[in-house]
Amino acid sequence: MDRAGRTAEVKTPAGPVESVTSFVGRRRELSATRVAIGESRLVTLVGPGGVGKTRLAMELARRLRRFFADGCCVVELAMLEDAAELEPALLAALSVRDRSSRPALEKVLDHLDGKRLLLVIDNCEHVLEAAASVISSVLQHAAGVRILATSREPLVLSGERVWTVPPLSLPSQSQAHGVPVDSAESVALFLDRARDVVPDFVLTPRNTEAIVQLCNQLDGIPLAIELAATRLRSMSVSSVVEHLDHRFQLLSIGDRSVLPRQKSLRAMVDWSYELCSPEEQRLWARLSVFRGSFDLDAAEYVSGDVDLPPGTALDLLDRLVSKSVLDVERDGEGVRYRQLVTMREYGAQLIEGPDEHARLRRRHRDHYRVVARRMVEDWCGPHQARTLAAVRRDHADLIAALEWSATTEGERGAGAELASLLRYHWVAGEYLSDGRRWLDRLLSSADTDTQAGDALWVAAWVCLISGDPEAALTYLRRCQHVAEATADPRLQAYVDQWSGLRHLFHGDLQAAIRLLQGALLAHREAGDHAAELIALFLLVPAQAYGGDPAGGLETCMRCLELSDQRGEGWARGYALTGAAICHRQLGSLSEAERFSKEGLEQQREFQDPICTAHLLENLAMVAITSGRLDEAARLVHCAAATWSALGTTIEAFGPHMAQEYLRATEVAAGTAGAGEFEAGAESYRGLSLSEIISLALGDDRSATPGPDVRQEQRLTAREQQIAELIAEGLSNKAIAETLVISPRTAGSHVAHILAKLDFSSRAQIATWATQRSRESTRHQF
Repeated sequence: MDRAGRTAEVKTPAGPVESVTSFVGRRRELSATRVAIGESRLVTLVGPGGVGKTRLAMELARRLRRFFADGCCVVELAMLEDAAELEPALLAALSVRDRSSRPALEKVLDHLDGKRLLLVIDNCEHVLEAAASVISSVLQHAAGVRILATSREPLVLSGERVWTVPPLSLPSQSQAHGVPVDSAESVALFLDRARDVVPDFVLTPRNTEAIVQLCNQLDGIPLAIELAATRLRSMSVSSVVEHLDHRFQLLSIGDRSVLPRQKSLRAMVDWSYELCSPEEQRLWARLSVFRGSFDLDAAEYVSGDVDLPPGTALDLLDRLVSKSVLDVERDGEGVRYRQLVTMREYGAQLIEGPDEHARLRRRHRDHYRVVARRMVEDWCGPHQARTLAAVRRDHADLIAALEWSATTEGERGAGAELASLLRYHWVAGEYLSDGRRWLDRLLSSADTDTQAGDALWVAAWVCLISGDPEAALTYLRRCQHVAEATADPRLQAYVDQWSGLRHLFHGDLQAAIRLLQGALLAHREAGDHAAELIALFLLVPAQAYGGDPAGGLETCMRCLELSDQRGEGWARGYALTGAAICHRQLGSLSEAERFSKEGLEQQREFQDPICTAHLLENLAMVAITSGRLDEAARLVHCAAATWSALGTTIEAFGPHMAQEYLRATEVAAGTAGAGEFEAGAESYRGLSLSEIISLALGDDRSATPGPDVRQEQRLTAREQQIAELIAEGLSNKAIAETLVISPRTAGSHVAHILAKLDFSSRAQIATWATQRSRESTRHQF
């Protein structure tokens, strides 16, 4: 992570000397590549320009040279303009004295014969074929030589071990709030290089957030971070961040010891661009419209035209991956591609004119409109969870498509359609606030109402569960007007459905039942299976709280039957929630608990936070009625953490549910005392939905008899250590600092301890840990 290209290494057979700048991080890479060199005679470090391949190779050479009797030799190829210069450069680096007229490669092979040497060949990418040929010859004729090469793409030789050098580790956004972030390699490097420029530069609460933003926006690329640090001569960190939109002008230096292509970020990326063919360059530019990762279908649709006809994208993508222009993300058999921000912004500058830019952005938006429409059309079937997960991966690009539509004349209607088609993504995928923001923006003018009838009722739905019934009413009135103007019974059914939900949330249960039953019949007649299922599970709480839990249970069974027939799971989760409510009101607590737990098991796959929160509340109320108050407290904490992460509250779902939950919270708080109850809640905030579900279901509970033995066996060694620190009075932050872990990780451990020991407060953990310590001391003597 030195300034790549600095003449900080003396290239002699004796090996490189110490670098003029400190080496930061890279422990994992050093360890893994050291093992690789032991196992393979050729290891190639690949990665994009500026990622630190050269610096890593030099550090490895410095650490490994003592294991080679003849040391190591570094051959720098960056300055070569012609592949024919490669063999003479190798000859010169090895200090071969043979002045005969024999071919240079022959002299090199003779010189290396019988030697035990580490040969570092740096920057092979622009003379790749020649480098591969020479390296192949050396490996065949000099058995004691091992080669460490760096390149932006592999050499593709037999026996080559390719190691992709990743960017430096990045700080999380949550670390920006009062928690030291210099454990992240990117931050550590920035601080180290910043002190070269401003010797008294330190990490402070005022600059921490800006440093986190800077490192994340620069993708953890060492060269970019080092160039940014040089700007501190005349700028603050915040000012550097503000100017990153012009990063190619901002990130340059005048260091005479640096190679020309490494004096600026643009020159570094120019080097990569010039190594690409015209077709690869064209695809690079067109892929810059993507904001997140994307798959092959997306790349082909958006970039395709007469210059890049269908079928050519896959080969070009492969070549861009090999040249380190694109990263590959693998999830099982799924493969997705991603550009680093710097590569993306460079590509965006290559798009030829506003018309081409608009064409690409429109194709980008239309691709995701097709994806979203397919999700709606296929929703009522067996692949809902997989579809939701796939659309979550596309979230950054969905937002980019909506933003372009909202800001481009003539595109609002298409954007509103996309926003409406993403209804399940907003409601079931943890993106309520995003859905609300973009629906509001795209529907800010009534001019598009006749084109956006579906967007109006989707906006009403999102507003209702976000806790804004008045905004929902405004959208429903606009949708009612469109339904009447177009005589559209399907649209009218949706107006009735969400009006029914609004009445339910206001506590007007009979009006809710009437409207929902009407909508249910209309959906059934229209053959709208997804809407029918939604109307069914919405009807259940209206019946249950309206004095007819038996009728609500009957409605649940109908919803479950239809869901099972179609292999559908999302509505089924809400039907299980409704069944738990009805059974609880009918006094069948065991059935209420069974349905709630079945629903939570299903949410491991669906990850729907609203459904999960309702199921957690039902379990908490069952636990309270059953007298299991410690368990109830844990479940209340889990539910509260889920609502908090989602950005809405149980109050949005009507007075009947809210009153029950409030009573459950009061009972749970009264068990341990308000102070301890609130302290316990802190341990649950920031947990993932998967972690909360696992805690609620008590995944790690042992059936081993005997409370003391059982409790001790439940905790891992780390959890026992944290329990002891809690007994010493340490907060989560103090525990994190003591154990060198993040506060979120510490909080997750505390929450697991509470769940495993069936406790509701940190005080109970402290008491348990203290008693355990005393017993252990007694046994020792």
